Amino acid sequence: INTGVVGVFHPPSPLKSHKKILKVIPQKQMPIEITADGRGIRLDVYLDDEDGTVYDLEMQTTKKADLPKRSRYYQGMIDLNLIRRGAKFSELKKSYVIFICTEDPFDEGRHIYSFENICKENPDRKLGDEAYKVLLNASGTQKDVSDSFMDFFQLVLTGKGKTALSQKIADEVEKSRLHEEWRSEFMTLFMRDEEMREEGRAEGRAEGRADMIQRLIRKGQTMEEIADLLDLSKEEYEEAEQLFLTRV
Repeated sequence: INTGVVGVFHPPSPLKSHKKILKVIPQKQMPIEITADGRGIRLDVYLDDEDGTVYDLEMQTTKKADLPKRSRYYQGMIDLNLIRRGAKFSELKKSYVIFICTEDPFDEGRHIYSFENICKENPDRKLGDEAYKVLLNASGTQKDVSDSFMDFFQLVLTGKGKTALSQKIADEVEKSRLHEEWRSEFMTLFMRDEEMREEGRAEGRAEGRADMIQRLIRKGQTMEEIADLLDLSKEEYEEAEQLFLTRV
């Protein structure tokens, strides 16, 4: 798949090129806790691309004075997570920590604030540690980004965009929201089904499954997806499907 947010960067941004993403890890699956007594982090979105570069994307919906220090901490934790004990430092991957902000972190009106380590005495001399921090400001006022990027920022602020990319992102957000809704409904119905199971009421269990199926179909799930989600046997699936069809 394409990088999505990364794909809308344009020159002179360091993330200007389109890359093939090999792995996308959402927040719930990417905690980093290096030590038992240390402070861990939970990344919003963690990406690996085809060149081995890693990206951490974070949403920031309030203005925080400690954002620069947070970006430093996140990058350090990512590095510790990447390198094995005793490994060479050259094995550290290029990494980007990207904060998508709804408010301007520096009040300069820029849409993009990009940082990398350079020599103060000679700004043309880069340290070359391949550690980058990018703060995106959806509320920028300068004309310093492309139209596609502006559309993405409008999506961040209003939930609406015009480009195909923005629409795709909006669709995925809506799918995720609906997924959480029907998952919550499923868990409620599942608990009720378990109560019926304990009471030994086979008919009640079938009714409960049919009720679940009916609700999940309304949320756009196919029968095959539902059977996999509910972990039904072939007999249970056919029984619930038949009962559901009698209701239609």
